[in-house]
Amino acid sequence: MTALEKDIDNALAAESLANGKYLAFAWKAEKEGRRQAARLFRAAAESQAIHARNHLRARGAVRDTEENLKTALAEIEEFQKMYLPMMDDAIAAADTWATKSFCYAFEAGKVFARLLERARENIGALEEADYHICKVCGLTVEGDPPGKCPVCGSRKRSFRKIE
Repeated sequence: MTALEKDIDNALAAESLANGKYLAFAWKAEKEGRRQAARLFRAAAESQAIHARNHLRARGAVRDTEENLKTALAEIEEFQKMYLPMMDDAIAAADTWATKSFCYAFEAGKVFARLLERARENIGALEEADYHICKVCGLTVEGDPPGKCPVCGSRKRSFRKIE
């Protein structure tokens, strides 16, 4: 890996982390009724997302949709492997929230992997469908959300339609 590739990867990691943090900060500000601070954090998050996208393009990591589906599926499978020992560590540390967080990501990732695989297999004939995300655990569902999230048990109203 060249020095430039390392630089781009480091910048991408930093921008991606900042995006996630700012979105979490916006969520918290919104919960506290601080709408203007929430807006500012969402603006910052969007800015970081743009930077990350630009870094990915500079790295040549954004290709055609079929290739991007293959890449996303491979990454999800790697994440799945990563989360198993993390869950064990969280359980051993008796950290309930970390355990939930890792389990949510692991379970939601399995479902997302199936959606990616089906999209990859049917790339030329994908039917129009809505996607909903559980705001608690991140589960992605195609079509109408269930009455109760199968991963975290949240109610149907916890799902947000992706536009």
